[in-house]
Amino acid sequence: MDRTYASPSSQNLTAITTNSVDFASSSSPSPTSRSTGGSRSVKIIQLEHPSATASSCSSSSSSSLSVVSKWKERMKRMTWREWIETFFPCYRWVRTYKVREYLQPDLMAGITVGIMLVPQSMSYAKLAGLQPIYGLYSGFIPIFVYTIFGSSRQLAIGPVALTSLLVSNVLSSIVEPSDKLYTELAILLALMVGILECTMALLRLGWLLRFISHSVISGFTTASAFVIALSQAKYFLGYEIERSSKIIPLVKSIISGADKFSWPPFLMGSLMLAILLTMKHMGKTRKYLRFLRAAGPLTAVVLGTTFVKIYHPPSISLVGDIPQGLPKFSIPKQFGHVKSLIPTTVLITGVAILESVGIAKALAAKNGYELDSNQELFGLGLANICGSFFSIYPTTGSFSRSAVNHESGAKTGLSGLVMGIIMACALLFLTPAFEYIPQCALAAIVISAVIGLVDYDEAKFLWRVDKKDFLLWTITCMTTLFLGIEIGVLVGVGVSLAFVIHESANPHIAVLGRLPGTTIYRNTQQYPEAYTYNGIVIVRIDAPIYFANTSYIKDRLRDYEIEKDDSKGRGPEVSRIHFVILEMAPVTYIDSSAVQALKELHQEYKSRDIQLAISNPNREVLLTLAKAGVIDLIGKEWYFVRVHDAVQICLQHVQRLTEFPKAQETLADNKPSLFQRLLSQRKDEFFQPELESGVRESLLSMDTNPQLEPLLSKKP
Repeated sequence: MDRTYASPSSQNLTAITTNSVDFASSSSPSPTSRSTGGSRSVKIIQLEHPSATASSCSSSSSSSLSVVSKWKERMKRMTWREWIETFFPCYRWVRTYKVREYLQPDLMAGITVGIMLVPQSMSYAKLAGLQPIYGLYSGFIPIFVYTIFGSSRQLAIGPVALTSLLVSNVLSSIVEPSDKLYTELAILLALMVGILECTMALLRLGWLLRFISHSVISGFTTASAFVIALSQAKYFLGYEIERSSKIIPLVKSIISGADKFSWPPFLMGSLMLAILLTMKHMGKTRKYLRFLRAAGPLTAVVLGTTFVKIYHPPSISLVGDIPQGLPKFSIPKQFGHVKSLIPTTVLITGVAILESVGIAKALAAKNGYELDSNQELFGLGLANICGSFFSIYPTTGSFSRSAVNHESGAKTGLSGLVMGIIMACALLFLTPAFEYIPQCALAAIVISAVIGLVDYDEAKFLWRVDKKDFLLWTITCMTTLFLGIEIGVLVGVGVSLAFVIHESANPHIAVLGRLPGTTIYRNTQQYPEAYTYNGIVIVRIDAPIYFANTSYIKDRLRDYEIEKDDSKGRGPEVSRIHFVILEMAPVTYIDSSAVQALKELHQEYKSRDIQLAISNPNREVLLTLAKAGVIDLIGKEWYFVRVHDAVQICLQHVQRLTEFPKAQETLADNKPSLFQRLLSQRKDEFFQPELESGVRESLLSMDTNPQLEPLLSKKP
């Protein structure tokens, strides 16, 4: 980095003009250096302004490189291996598979999660209001499809609690769960979710989900966990309760039916839940017992079934008959209800993608491979589409099962194939045994799974770090609990977007000061030791400038003219602001409204004899300003590479104004003001190395070592 230092070489300001160097002799665009007397060598850095021709060429070249042409070029460069990996992502791990290293952990992980999946899939199907067999179907076909077309090697897909609750919530408002139409709509919903996911993948629209903040998802899942747990209470209490996604109707229904309470299912369900939570805790806290976490659901099912087979308690409801055999091919029906299912399809897709892609990315990072989000969307969508022809309801990646899969040592998608094989064996041979599974045991499995969704730690973290995000978490959680799932998500996303818009429309703007002994300018609030110069305001805008924030920026700039901190000011004593320097390095984009606002600001400043200077705009911003004529309006000489360059030039003009105080008075209308004459003279002097170097006797620091303070310090 080039540092500019002043040196005691002259005694008066008039030396500036007498010692000027003719710029015509140095027309090179590279920085020009000069040494004056005993001073150190300094450089002037010229800002390259885009020409009209360059601008038009750049625009035409950027427009010609369209998305389609880029895609064609990419396809031409792709090898046959890359083509195979594009259509079949599983080829990436198949061609590098190490049998000795990967086979055993993949088999163990697949068996572990497969055993966990069988009872969970039946439990989640009951939560969705479907027969347990549809949960088994949903844990069978999608696994094989995703293994081939999905990009994650550890993600375990199938039925999940949150998606099951959403399915139950929307379909129960249309038809009774006992009706055949209910099942047909659930299968149709899987097809619609799959089509939407594939469409988003092909159009590369996964970025839309970035607008849903983590606070919204955390608040939503926390509230949903309470709703899911209460919805399963009927299997513990022994009587029916109202089906609802709101907490108040659920609580009222539980209280009103208290006279029908039955002890046997409550005791069995509580015992199963205690066993599940104990095994889950031990599996998490002790590595050598981690198999207990996956074995918990199977243990609860085996114990509950054994008890029922021995004692035959009449008050404990059972799963009942489950059809044996693999699912048959059938085309989804009831397309007349598509329109009414569209909002739920969008909601389920959003929640499913956020849950699935989030855990998939985390697992990919831990296992050292890259994950393509759009390919992940396509894999999930294709799994739902293909599965819908085999009687599944919407599926996605499971957080708990994926975590177990990773902890069990899964290396590739082979573990998913093993899960699918175990599910096929369960459908072919074990369904007769499932008839005696107690409903309360399945309910205990659901409750133990959703307890992990209650994110107290996230709430405490947000309260400590960001109160605004905590407010967003609280709003989403409360609205989901009391107003329902759909309204909760909509309100959470709406408030989240409102925060984004507010932040965008009210960007951070900082007044900059110079750090002592350097040519670095930083926020004066962050660095109290940084000092400013009298008559000059340096402002940094930390955001793109567009129609929504132009008014706020203009208002803040007007405030900075008034809010002067004389205690930090150095240089000549002046009564008002003469120069405003905009540091535009953080400004990545500027639109037509912002250009117009900049023109208005320039005219407003000009009417008050204030000169606007711009420092370090990026190329795209500079091109926009050039096309709009703002560069010529302000003057090319008032655009700088560095803030330090702008400060030196402005400071010299402030010094001249203090030496000719009478010239600041208003002259006759037919005579130009001194300030206008200085501006005219400024255009002729802009490229003189003396102006960049700041080598002026009268501009020297009062410090004994001039190299530490190259420009003016405050007069005593």
